[in-house]
Amino acid sequence: MAANRRDFMAGIAGTALAGSIPVQAFAQQSWPNQPVKVIVTQAAGGTPDIVCRMVCERLSRALGQQFVVENRPGAGNVIGAQAVARAAPDGYTLLWATAASLITNVFTVKSLPYDPQKDFITIARIAKGPFIVVANPNVRANTFRDLIALAKAKPGELNFATDGPRNFSGMVAAWINKNAGVDIKQVFYSTMPQGVQDVLGDRVQLAILAIPTAAPLIAAGKLKALAISSAQRAPGFETIAPMTDTIPGIDFYGWFALSAPTGTPRPVIERLNAETSKILDDPGFAKPLADIGFYSFGSHSQAAADKAVRDEFEFWRKLVGDIGLEPA
Repeated sequence: MAANRRDFMAGIAGTALAGSIPVQAFAQQSWPNQPVKVIVTQAAGGTPDIVCRMVCERLSRALGQQFVVENRPGAGNVIGAQAVARAAPDGYTLLWATAASLITNVFTVKSLPYDPQKDFITIARIAKGPFIVVANPNVRANTFRDLIALAKAKPGELNFATDGPRNFSGMVAAWINKNAGVDIKQVFYSTMPQGVQDVLGDRVQLAILAIPTAAPLIAAGKLKALAISSAQRAPGFETIAPMTDTIPGIDFYGWFALSAPTGTPRPVIERLNAETSKILDDPGFAKPLADIGFYSFGSHSQAAADKAVRDEFEFWRKLVGDIGLEPA
């Protein structure tokens, strides 16, 4: 009787062991079986939030579960990124990553509470958008070359409105000063809408703005465009010459990527990449994206996306070193 019981229990254990791998595989294949949270590191209503919701609405339809956007702004994208780095790597918490959260924070934040290179895997690069150097209409410059000449003729008299020395506009402004040999001062703002208002009011002369902010003000004649930060002219804004025409070597743009905590199951990563690639190739997504000044990266493999993000570390390491920026 005892022997029969031992044989029976051994049979159950053997069946469970043999079935463990298929059960795990089934759990991954059934993903998602509950809502997926996508954390945006910036406030609701901004361009990162708008584009994220465009993608999440399409992922919800494609995968049959809600992709819920959760905004966790603050501390230069650190709060939201840290939350995802500490989340369970089960495919139910994702990061809507920016260049700041995955790249530049490494060089600008002294005690970063997460490691972008170790804590995240990039699923897909979504879109990129260049920045425009704009001026109050009273500035006596109509091109970027004019601006550099004016800054050299009147050192210290021009000012950039920026969102701080360790944010994108501040680093680009410092790069311009360094490489053009000029001294355009920065006026720092905790919120750039106030900076824009000061440029409109001619209290500050210049700003470096993302296209969604700059375009309507340029179209209305309230600001004039002097240059664009990308190496190539941007679709829809072909009349704006690249800064690199005047200062070779500059190619700056912001971007968004979909990322997950390291350790997220490979089938989940691959499925998300495949579904996101379909979205990125859809003209019904690409056109409204371009209308707000961002451009789809198009379909690509997960490995290519992850490599492209990691390749940016050396670029930004050099730039931060060149402008002498210390982390804080």
